[in-house]
Formats: sequence, C-alpha cells, structure tokens
Amino acid sequence: MTRAPVINSDEFDTNLRLLDARNADSFANGHAQGAVRVPLEDWVSAARTPEGDFADTGFWTDAINALAIGPEGVAGIYDDGRMTEAARVWFILQYFGVPAVIVNGGWAAVNAAGLTGVEPDARPRVLRPGSGSVGLMDRRQLKGALDTQTIFDARTGAEYRGQDLKANARGGHLPGALLLPHADLLDGTHLRPPDDLRARLTAAGFTPDKPITTHCDGGGRAALAAVAAVQAGFAPVSVYYLSFSDWAADESCPIETPN
Repeated sequence: MTRAPVINSDEFDTNLRLLDARNADSFANGHAQGAVRVPLEDWVSAARTPEGDFADTGFWTDAINALAIGPEGVAGIYDDGRMTEAARVWFILQYFGVPAVIVNGGWAAVNAAGLTGVEPDARPRVLRPGSGSVGLMDRRQLKGALDTQTIFDARTGAEYRGQDLKANARGGHLPGALLLPHADLLDGTHLRPPDDLRARLTAAGFTPDKPITTHCDGGGRAALAAVAAVQAGFAPVSVYYLSFSDWAADESCPIETPN
C-alpha cells in the first residue's frame, strides 16, 4: 500500500525519524526531540550543479545517509509551516527510494503535539534513484512531452502572466500550463484535505487520466504541488525540479504570455 505523503500530528507514527527542514537559527531555538536538521541550503545549491545532479548518486548518498534514517527507516519531515521546504525534502527522499511523510502544519503542529522521533540509525542505505511514487522530469524530457503532460504551474498569477519575472530574462508560462498557485493548496500552515485538493485540481482543469508534471520557479512550490496532487489521488505525477528558471534560460524552450 502506498503511503500518503502528508499526515496530521494525531496520525503520527512514533517509528519515524524526524527531519527538521527549517533554517539553522530556527532549529537552534528549539526542535523536536530526536530530530536532525536537513541542511536544505546545501541541497538546493547542489541540485543545480553537476555534482548534485539527481543522476549522480554520490552526493545524495552521502547527504541522505548523514541524516541517519537507516536502511529500513521512514522519515517524518516538518518545516516552519510554509510546507514547501518539507515538500522539497520529501520529494528528494522519495525519489531515491526513502519512505517519507510530511507532518501537516510544520513545527507548530509538531511542537504542540510533543512529537518525538526514533533514535538515529547510522547504518548506510542504498539509494534507488527513480523508485519513488513521484518522478523527475528534466528540461529535455519535458520539451519533448508537452503534448502528453498536464503542466501544473504552482507559481503566482503574476509569474504565470509574465508580470513578475523573478530573476529570469523571460516571463510567462509553459505552453498549455494550468495555473494553480501553491497558496491555494494551503489552509494557513496546513495542506488542505484530500477532497478539497481534488476539487481544486479538477476545477483548474486537471484530469486523473493524464500525467501531471509540476513546476514553479525553483523547486519548492513544485514539490508541494506534487505532494498535493498525490494526496488528492492523481497519478502519475512528476516534478520538473529545476522549474521555470531553468526553462526560461533556454531560448529554444517555448513560453506563452497572455495577449
């Protein structure tokens, strides 16, 4: 049975290895008993380099095994309540075959419930790239698969329309992309319930019979969109992890803007 990507604090499994996806200062100011901090800033930087490419398991084997999840362990991830950073960690772990769940509501929910994790297990784990429930899509693959994928654009409306370029030279959206801003997936610091998510995806134009590829500008919102799609019962789902900033940098990649 496939594990749901998000659990509420009252569903917490005490056998989880707790991972804290907040920044170093927040972790130092208080964290769950037994939790280890994920150095997410290093992960984000590495994913954009040849050494940290997901096809090269050297960096990721060392990074993931440093979390001491163990060969049979399951990770329970929380962040500051934005849910995007926890989703980013979840996506990477599950891509490499490490079972993981996100604690809905982030640190506030973890702290209020007094959740604790299992002790570290330093035994190494053999990673299995591409074995997770959510796949990875790169620019070359997506460029050739635009007609077969429903593109889930999790950015803001201004980004989608090309009014907010971020740091990109070009703005707009991928051909045929459907807009569903990541903020609409959340109720405050919690991911919305599955039925609510399913209704929102359906209203936005997504159908369960066509593969979904999510993207944002840099990966975090794309990961959350994938979590939401899976939580809502849609499949198959992939993440274009390098996202729009990667797409816009390649002039051969088509971009649409409103007339």
